[in-house]
Amino acid sequence: MTENEVFQRFYGRIPLEFGAALFYFHKKGIVQEMMHQLKYKGNQEVGTLVGEWFAAELQQVPLLQTVDYIIPVPLHKKRFRERGYNQVTTFGQALSDHLNIPYSETLLQRKLYTKTQTKKSLLGRADLSQTLFDIEFSEEFTGKHFLLIDDVMTTGATLEACSKALLKIPEAKISIACMAMAHS
Repeated sequence: MTENEVFQRFYGRIPLEFGAALFYFHKKGIVQEMMHQLKYKGNQEVGTLVGEWFAAELQQVPLLQTVDYIIPVPLHKKRFRERGYNQVTTFGQALSDHLNIPYSETLLQRKLYTKTQTKKSLLGRADLSQTLFDIEFSEEFTGKHFLLIDDVMTTGATLEACSKALLKIPEAKISIACMAMAHS
C-alpha cells in the first residue's frame, strides 16, 4: 500500500500505516464544486455520500481492520460557531457507520484560531502547524490505531500536525483518509 500518492507525501515526515484519498482535487473541477458545497454551502449530504463511497473501498484494505477510532481534523471553536458545523463530520460518521469503527471528535483539538490555510504556502502552513493542535487522552488510547480524516489534502501540513499531536499517545498508529487531494 505504499505505492499511492497520499502515503508517499508523508514518507519521512510521519510514520504512516496507510494513506488514501478518494478523489483528485482540480481547480474549477467537479470535486472542487462538491467540496465547496459541503464546506461553505452546508450541503452535508455530500460528506455522507463520499463517506459511503469511500467506506466501500476502505473495507477492502486489510490493514484498516485494526483501526480503533476515526478522528476528524478539528475546527477551532470560533470557526465552528461561524460555520455551524465541521465539514468532515458527516464524512466521518458515514465511514464510522459502514466500517463499524467509533468516531471521536473530542480527542484532538485545534488550539489556535487561524485564517483559512487554503491560500498559504507550505512554509506558511508549516510555521503554524507545530502549535495548532493538541490532545487530551487517557491510558485507554495507548497503542490504538487512528484513522485521521479530512476533506481536501493540499500540502499535508495540517494532517502532519494532527498526526504529530496524536503520536504523543504512546504506541499510537496513524492512517489517513481524505475525500480529495490536490493534484501535485
